[in-house]
Amino acid sequence: MSNITLHTLAARKQAGEKFSVLTAYDATFSHIISSAGIEMMLVGDSLGMVLQGHTSTLPVTVADMAYHTNAVARGNQGAMIMSDLPFMSYSTPEQCMLNAGLLMQAGAHIIKIEGAAWLAESIEKLSERGVPVCAHLGLTPQTVNLLGGYRVQGKDNASAMRMLEDAKRLENAGASMLLLECVPALLAEEITRNVEIPVIGIGAGPHTDAQVLVLHDMLGITPGRKPRFVKNFMADSDSIEDAIRRYAEAVKSGTFPSQEQSF
Repeated sequence: MSNITLHTLAARKQAGEKFSVLTAYDATFSHIISSAGIEMMLVGDSLGMVLQGHTSTLPVTVADMAYHTNAVARGNQGAMIMSDLPFMSYSTPEQCMLNAGLLMQAGAHIIKIEGAAWLAESIEKLSERGVPVCAHLGLTPQTVNLLGGYRVQGKDNASAMRMLEDAKRLENAGASMLLLECVPALLAEEITRNVEIPVIGIGAGPHTDAQVLVLHDMLGITPGRKPRFVKNFMADSDSIEDAIRRYAEAVKSGTFPSQEQSF
C-alpha cells in the first residue's frame, strides 16, 4: 500500500469512499493491520484499559503514548498513524503544543484531542505549526467522571445543535479531521454533511466517512460486556489477517455498522 496521507483521506471523502481505522499499540500488529489495507491506525489511550488493565484511560501518560506510537511507527507499512494526547496533557495551548510535538517526533502523523469549542485556540496554533489535529466530539472517555459514565451524547436537540456548532468551529480553527463517539446516527450524518473534513465514527452510525474500532474488540478478545457498536469479525474468519480484511471491506461497503450497532 502506498503511504496514506491527509490528502488521500480528504480525496476519499470528496469521492464518497469510506475508509477504515483500527487501534494499534505495537510493531507486530501495526505491520499486520497496515499490510491488510487499513488506511489509518489509532494509537489510542484506550491502551490504558486494553493493555495496562486500568478501569479508564485517565492513568495513561504522554510517555506511554510516545512509547507505543514509536513501536507502531516501526511496524507500519504505509498507513497513517494517529495518536491520542492523554488526560490533562493539553490543558493549555502551550502544554498542548509541547506534548503534540513529542508524539509527532515519536512517529505520529496526526494527533487526536478530546473536547469541544474550547480546543479551537490549541488547534489553530498546532495547525499553524504543521501539526494536523483530529478533534474528538461526543462521548469523550477522558471526561467520563464529568459525564457520569459512558453514555450516548447529543440525544436532545440543544446538545445536538451545540455539537454541530462545535464541529464547524473546530473545522474553522484548522482541524483536519473529526471523530464522533457514541452519538445518534442522524446527528453524525448531519455533522458529516456539514463539514468538509473527514469524519470518523465509533458508535455513530453508518453515515460517517470512516469507522474505527479497538482492535481487541474487533477480534472478540475483550473481556466483559462488549459495547453495542462492536462486531466480532474474528467469529467467521480463518485468521487475524482475514478478520482485519473483513472489517475493512465491511466499512468500505457500508455494511458495518448496521442498525443494530448504531444509536
